[in-house]
Amino acid sequence: MEMNQAPKLTFSRQMRRTGVRLGNSVVTKGKQNIIIIAALIILILIFGALNGNFLNEYNIVSMAQSLAPYAVMGLGVTFVIATGGIDLSIGTVCIASAVVAGKMYTSELIPLWATIPIMILIGTLFGLINGLLVAKLKLPPFIATLGTMMIARGLSAIIVKDPNIFYPSGTWFNRTFSNLNGFPIGLVWVIGLAIICMYLMYKCKIGRYILAIGSNEEATRLSGVNTDKFKIIAYVIGGMAAGMAAIFWAASFTTVASATGNGMELDAIAGVYIGGTSAAGGIASITGSVIGAMMLVVIRSGLNFVLAGFNVTVNATYVTYVLTGVIVVLAVLMDIIKTKNAAKVRIETEAQKFKRTAKDHLAELQNEMDILTAKNNPATAAEKAQQIADLQKRIADYKVSWKAEYQKLKAAPKK
Repeated sequence: MEMNQAPKLTFSRQMRRTGVRLGNSVVTKGKQNIIIIAALIILILIFGALNGNFLNEYNIVSMAQSLAPYAVMGLGVTFVIATGGIDLSIGTVCIASAVVAGKMYTSELIPLWATIPIMILIGTLFGLINGLLVAKLKLPPFIATLGTMMIARGLSAIIVKDPNIFYPSGTWFNRTFSNLNGFPIGLVWVIGLAIICMYLMYKCKIGRYILAIGSNEEATRLSGVNTDKFKIIAYVIGGMAAGMAAIFWAASFTTVASATGNGMELDAIAGVYIGGTSAAGGIASITGSVIGAMMLVVIRSGLNFVLAGFNVTVNATYVTYVLTGVIVVLAVLMDIIKTKNAAKVRIETEAQKFKRTAKDHLAELQNEMDILTAKNNPATAAEKAQQIADLQKRIADYKVSWKAEYQKLKAAPKK
């Protein structure tokens, strides 16, 4: 096979490589996602067992409708939190975007479709203001976004003047962003936006620099990165997501109350923390943010059904606040413990060093096998079979020898 010709791996060898990559991903950064997925499944099973109506079709669609705006806000604020910042304005900005665009629609200034870009534009504008306040004026993110939270809430009420804005129901707008003939289409949008956010966070310069800022802003600046620019981009993404969340909110809950939205940001941010994004910045989990939002929606809905089923007079919303608070504290505590453990200096024993080296060598041998078994290997069938047999023997012999040596080093007295 020519050196510049990529091997065309067989299906089994492609699956092997995929499995190795997936395993490495789980070991390095997927443990918390597995934990919260398991917790989410357990919660669904518990609520379903306690009240069978929890898993009926109507409630599943209802939960999906509730999930979309919170998940979209969570995706956006993940970029902000990854810088080590916070955005408290996303909840009121979401509602402000919906009521201002809705007022323009109900006043017949714009058609319904035009509310979509206007909501996104309003959210993006607030995100830009937040970014400039934090990056250029050096205001603490908590103070800057607390101010814009109040501004968004009050200014939208002044502009709109009406206590409630009514969006139409049963139109293409609802079917596109909320409920498509009984199917929660908002979930499709959430998945699509999550994929885009994953690309931005993990495959683009934007995400790499945002994470670098969260890890060590001064070192990132000294390396030549315009940290102010990428901080502003992070807040703009957060604001844009709040504007997009307004679309799903208006499509799902056609009556939008002016001067509201307080508390929505806390639910979205809580979902991000639960999902594994570090409160200190530098570590972000896009999928975790979505799963965290799902967990909060399931808890809120499940408690309503369970408490109603057992005729408990306690308000389910208040119980949800308690549970959410406990979960957030535990999630942040796990993050702190994980960070401390990662910072500890670990001295490998001779056995551990040998095991790591042996696994690396086995991985190299498996890669050789991938190339030998490739579909475009130019060797004849007989040569190929002989080469494969020889390599299989080398791998088998090495597995036996390294395990024996590892057990010998492990049993040796410590120095």
